[in-house]
Amino acid sequence: MSAAEGPLVVGVDSSTQSTKALVVDASTGRVVASGQAPHTVSSGAGRETDPRQWWDALCEALHQCGEAAHEAAAVSVGGQQHGLVTLNRQGEPVRPALLWNDVRSAPQARGLTEELGGAKFWAERTGSVPAASFTVTKWAWLAEHEPEAVRATKAVRLPHDYLTERLTGQGTTDRGDASGTGWWASRTEAYDEEILAHVGLDPALLPRVVRPGEIAGTVRDSHDLPFSKGTLVAPGTGDNAAAALGLGVRPGVAVMSLGTSGTVYAVSQRRPADPSGTVAGFADARGDWLPLACTLNCTLAVDRVAALLGLDREAVEPGTAVTLLPYLDGERTPNLPNASGLLHGLRHDTTAGQLLQAAYDGAVHSLLGALDLVLDEDADPSEPLLLIGGGARGTAWQQTVRRLSGRPVQVPEARELVALGAAAQAAGLLTGEDPAAVARRWDTAAGPVLDAVERDQETLARIAGVLSDAAPLLERPTDTD
Repeated sequence: MSAAEGPLVVGVDSSTQSTKALVVDASTGRVVASGQAPHTVSSGAGRETDPRQWWDALCEALHQCGEAAHEAAAVSVGGQQHGLVTLNRQGEPVRPALLWNDVRSAPQARGLTEELGGAKFWAERTGSVPAASFTVTKWAWLAEHEPEAVRATKAVRLPHDYLTERLTGQGTTDRGDASGTGWWASRTEAYDEEILAHVGLDPALLPRVVRPGEIAGTVRDSHDLPFSKGTLVAPGTGDNAAAALGLGVRPGVAVMSLGTSGTVYAVSQRRPADPSGTVAGFADARGDWLPLACTLNCTLAVDRVAALLGLDREAVEPGTAVTLLPYLDGERTPNLPNASGLLHGLRHDTTAGQLLQAAYDGAVHSLLGALDLVLDEDADPSEPLLLIGGGARGTAWQQTVRRLSGRPVQVPEARELVALGAAAQAAGLLTGEDPAAVARRWDTAAGPVLDAVERDQETLARIAGVLSDAAPLLERPTDTD
């Protein structure tokens, strides 16, 4: 391995299932070492993880990086959004963290929306209408169901905040992750005292919001990490904002991420406020905004359909009028939390491959409908759509997105974009550059561009028609007992 051309930085991606660490040459973007370690998520009604698992996984991932981590001059942590971490006076977890995909707080989300001025109030105030994923709803759930845990809580953090604080000893967050809590006012870029008072949360328990480009602290020497004492620590951010940094996204460029859930987002210089709740008005990690929409059913749902049919996930066949809405976990976009999957138009001559293609079509239809709301009106539709995530390298996914979007599609070759975005943020501390400019210098978005094809308006209209006609059925609660 050749020597690094510039200083080394570490970017961390602490996701739901594992923590990854990359040691990156700040000059070239070359990954010189990497490590990864898993953590567990509870099953059952909730989705919880002991935050100490994240720390143990971070330590293990960094130790796998070896001497390169010790040589790093700066580090930044990107982490899963929305999770509620409650700490006692000693900085230890009061209880396991409630994760973003713990939806037990759905009743509290509805209640908070109704109690404080309705959807328009929340969209104007925080940029987003509360959903069960948001931290404010989880705090309200905890106050209702575990008041003793609330009384024992002396600090409230997000997942990336928890790791950053264990590195520096200081409670900090950033605007990108703070914007997903539901108690950060996007217009004033400060904690919203009215919302905090309504849910009974003392603002003194919250971390300081570090400005973009500001140093969050330095690595303290009271733990066994392969960092030199005094290594700079960047603010860090949530995973979507980190991935946007990792791609060096410019305003108006659309990103579609195909994972277990699907997301579409774009950087905007306009503060978003969507009272329909479809678009979450997140801040990005630089000073702009990151309007984002999320679907619950993406690669996992399509793979489940493939498994039910006994097919490889690529075994799709064209030429069908069958419609499959793959809402196997309910759906967030469109907002149908009680929905289940729906199949319409089945005929004697319908093949298994055509059913599988219909599942892809149904999943992509939801994402494209949200994308039209995420992009600014003046965004250039001829710009390639950046396709990332686990499904992005699948031919069936690529071709379905091309056909239903009518846009060119670019598939970046770089992987681990959350960790690369965190590394770019760390590099920006050293060079004074905009982290997105660092990522563009690293050419992280480079990859093949698939030309646009004629948009399949017929399929889009058919799916939209079935969705409209089936709305009463999809809104009906499903008995899962």
